[in-house]
Amino acid sequence: MSKILIVDDDEMMLMMARHILSSRYETVTATTGAEAIEIFEQEKPDMVLSDLMMPEMDGYELHRILQEKTSETLPVMFMSANEGDESEIKGFEVGAADYIHKPLRPDVLLRRVGNIIDNLDKIHGLEVAASTDPLTKLLNKSGVQKEIGDLVKKSNGALLMIDLDSFKLVNDIYGHNMGDKILIFFGELIKKIIRANDLAGRQGGDEFIAFLQNVDDEKILQDKTVFLNEQILIAAKKFMGADMEIPLGTSIGAVFVPDEGRDFQMLCKKADSALYKVKQNGKHGISIFGAHSHEKKVSVEGISQMRMILAERNIEPGAYFVEFEDFKKIYRLLSRMADNYKKGLTLMQFTLPEKSFAEEFKEILLKSLRKSDCVTQSGNKFLVLLMEATEEESDKVKKRIFSRLKNFFVDNIGFEREGIF
Repeated sequence: MSKILIVDDDEMMLMMARHILSSRYETVTATTGAEAIEIFEQEKPDMVLSDLMMPEMDGYELHRILQEKTSETLPVMFMSANEGDESEIKGFEVGAADYIHKPLRPDVLLRRVGNIIDNLDKIHGLEVAASTDPLTKLLNKSGVQKEIGDLVKKSNGALLMIDLDSFKLVNDIYGHNMGDKILIFFGELIKKIIRANDLAGRQGGDEFIAFLQNVDDEKILQDKTVFLNEQILIAAKKFMGADMEIPLGTSIGAVFVPDEGRDFQMLCKKADSALYKVKQNGKHGISIFGAHSHEKKVSVEGISQMRMILAERNIEPGAYFVEFEDFKKIYRLLSRMADNYKKGLTLMQFTLPEKSFAEEFKEILLKSLRKSDCVTQSGNKFLVLLMEATEEESDKVKKRIFSRLKNFFVDNIGFEREGIF
């Protein structure tokens, strides 16, 4: 039920207005501007119905002060016994939502107040839609920035960065519809670990955030983490079958407010730093930033689940492309294998005259090689590792690549090869 603050120094008029409106709305009253300001701060009404002409502080001044005390537009409706147009015009000029003449007619007052409240509801509905994640019904990213960002400035508690571990595997294996079901259910779980005065949102993808007011106990956060991990796995097996082996769970990075400050962006960075520690130490746990740092390590159940974490998903045809630093590690390992097991390993290097067609060359290279071969790029050079390839086989690979280059100035491409047999 909407709440209306009625302000009038004429107690008879105050009683009349309250009698008319109390049939549909919750009402609070004040007889002076100063009293109205005090009640406004305590009651947080949805709108104000105020007399214009009052001693010490008139309706215009009261309107100005109340607007300064709220970050949102406060609808104020003026009432006056003045029959002239000047006060009405001035009222609208200062931003009044409406103006009504005394004596009050019940039907007119109810209709005009009803119009204002209906409009407020529409605006509120639009604001909620604009700040709500359509899938989980939690705050969206912009809603998080505003709502939680404002809350940490004035309230103490714990800010949690929450990641849904291994969620990508759900989409890869079971499809995006199943992924949406998991996200919706996980959103419901997050709602269960927060109270009415707490806030939670979805940052995007499988990243969530929550602020728990007046929570500074590590044990409480650990218990909530265990609850989320247990319940999401139970639900996943229910949705996808008991043989589901995805190591679904949650990792949480936490930071206490105001111990680590009140700047929202800085708090998020600290919580992210704590979250990174969990990710590096087995996932499915919580780490608290700073002096309270505590990490709960949870081992992955079974080698089959670990294999799914390690495995490459959505394998594309053609060679395996990696960054240069990773290529060095792969080369060193395969060199050991070639030396120990006497298996053939060939390193090929293609040097382009310029990088202008590097992407085209890379695409041709990957499509010309096997899935067991490895490729990297360093500037205008491309390095290729061929597994168990003889010199004759590597020649065939080179010819296949060059035959597909067509108009790409084959003669200007440098080529070197070294075999490890």
